[in-house]
Amino acid sequence: MTDPIEPSTSTSAPNPNPSLTTLLHPRREPFEHGLLPIHKLIFADPLLALTPLKVKFASSSTPRVDSAALAEALQISSDHASLVLDTLASVLHSESDPIVTSRSCDVGSVGAHLHDLILFLYIQSYKKLLPRPHKDSAAMADVWPSMSAFDGCLSALSPLQLVRCNTRRFIPSQADEEVHQLSYLQKHLANILSLLSESLEGEGEESMVLTMEGFEHLGFLIQFGEKGSDEVPLSQAAPFFANSDPDMPAVPVPSSQVLDWLLQNIASSLEHVTEKNLAKENGPPSDSDQDVAMADASPSSVKPSPSVRSCFIEGVSKSSYVKKASDLKNSSVKVINCHDSVIYILAPLRFATVYGCSDATIVLGAVGKEVRIEHCERVHVIIAAKRVCIANCRECVFFLGVNQRPLIVGDNHKLQVAPYNTYYSQLEEHMTEVGIEATINRWDDTLALGMIDPHDSLSHPAGVSDSQAESATQLDPDQFTKFLIPNWFEGESTGSTKDNPFPLPGAYLLSQQINQKNLGEIKQILREAPLEENLKRELSRALHVYFRDWL
Repeated sequence: MTDPIEPSTSTSAPNPNPSLTTLLHPRREPFEHGLLPIHKLIFADPLLALTPLKVKFASSSTPRVDSAALAEALQISSDHASLVLDTLASVLHSESDPIVTSRSCDVGSVGAHLHDLILFLYIQSYKKLLPRPHKDSAAMADVWPSMSAFDGCLSALSPLQLVRCNTRRFIPSQADEEVHQLSYLQKHLANILSLLSESLEGEGEESMVLTMEGFEHLGFLIQFGEKGSDEVPLSQAAPFFANSDPDMPAVPVPSSQVLDWLLQNIASSLEHVTEKNLAKENGPPSDSDQDVAMADASPSSVKPSPSVRSCFIEGVSKSSYVKKASDLKNSSVKVINCHDSVIYILAPLRFATVYGCSDATIVLGAVGKEVRIEHCERVHVIIAAKRVCIANCRECVFFLGVNQRPLIVGDNHKLQVAPYNTYYSQLEEHMTEVGIEATINRWDDTLALGMIDPHDSLSHPAGVSDSQAESATQLDPDQFTKFLIPNWFEGESTGSTKDNPFPLPGAYLLSQQINQKNLGEIKQILREAPLEENLKRELSRALHVYFRDWL
């Protein structure tokens, strides 16, 4: 049942023309942050593989599946089972689900709801959209870094791998990805509804019904309402559940009726997105776009509107860039193609993506779901987050305050990890807002998965997918320094954070104390040096130049 599905011509289907405010959209989070390169989770026929799993767990006394039961059922390691549940919790649509509200250390025992787990496992067969060339590839070639000194280590790899490692790749547009995800849902929706449905006594397709509770779990993959605005609950968007009595169980609906209605909504959404793309290509950019790109912007040149769902920081080069909580309201951020810059995003965020950056320092305030860093070179990233995934990076250093094991996948070289090393006045308030615990930091407990991403639409050499990604080494404590963030909050209400909220391991704490002591002694010597005023000014200028070069 994996072939494309034609919409039914049932005359009982509701009105197929939804208004623009109730268009169906795919939820991006599962497709962008919920795919794991674990080959035992990728099924040639997801319906065939997951049906017995559904039957097995549905017969238990609880609808939730913990990590031990999951590891046994899928024949995967306990580490991988825990990773599945951690990842599912980070992309789940329901913020009130126990797996989302529980502490990081309790996720494995709390477990996931069976319906959410089935949907999560099903989309592991999803293939990502092929990257497209940048609209100004000639200009980007000027800022993309030249080959690194260690490129010789790639000589043993196949030509295809060499091309993949050294060719600049760019993220497809959000509209292109939405069309790709809608098409995937259109193709697989019958299978998905079959896994969520229950069987009644009798024969024929009408014996398969979907309860209101089962229907609500589709919220893991789809949503109604314009992105960035208040989302419409699925049961309220569907005509067969919209007027249900809250005090009475809703009557189950034939799965075929739900399928017809959803397919027609998907077709309407595909038509709307296509028309919108054509209009955008033929006309000036619209201020109403829900995803705002901030290309080549200074800190004050672009202000996201209150309804922005994702903001892009793209093309920043040879400058500093700052975004604060007042600029970003419950947003997700993507930092793309930024080079030779220092970027500060000092705000509470849901998700963050850093893609294609080089020779930059990027500070991410507090990210409650996941940070993904991909295709970066010679970048320092300072992260306070629930979880982090690093893919296809080179010569990067990650200063981490993370509650879950850092995930490393893909073709990486010479990565280093270190404890979190900075603070700003509102950091602890932002961490509390998104649920990051300062007492838990697993920066040094990295988990390396496969070298090749099976969700990538590119073909891969045979056998390479079985190799493990190169992991990261720990930064030498002697090279560990505190990163000082300028006071970007002058004139604003400041928070209570006075120092790094993540406790430092002994060796790194000692190194930091020695560096601070040496700095104090140098300052004292400079203050007491018997120099004339003009020499002091020259010395000050020289130190400033060296400090700028160090940055």
